[in-house]
Amino acid sequence: MFNENQQSDSAPDLQEHPWISLETALDVEAWMDLQHRELQQALGDKPTTGQGICLTLVHGGELYLHTNSDGDVLLDLTEEAQWVAPVLTAVTHSTPPKGQVWGLPGHVLVQLILGLNTLIASSRLVLRHQYKGARVATA
Repeated sequence: MFNENQQSDSAPDLQEHPWISLETALDVEAWMDLQHRELQQALGDKPTTGQGICLTLVHGGELYLHTNSDGDVLLDLTEEAQWVAPVLTAVTHSTPPKGQVWGLPGHVLVQLILGLNTLIASSRLVLRHQYKGARVATA
């Protein structure tokens, strides 16, 4: 179940799942609830930071998604995923960050997933991710 390719000093990621198209806001909310429950189950009582979801994009690259305790969203795009930045700008009505980590208000999460829906190839839960330049303010 755990990814054997992870380095021993980091928490393992969980199994990757092919993306199933989410058509409505209700679908997205149900998917987010399921991901949250599975992530909490995987974490148990182990303290960690940077847990969330990794979305593998159909045209290359990965997008790491994390919500903080205030409900704000951090998005970390790999270099190969920079092509999706105009889509992120359009669906969230936000300006791109100077770095690779986007800080967004939580209320854009549903439209973000709906906007990316056809561009996602797969998803997996991530137990730990180091967000580069994570000290970002949300729009």
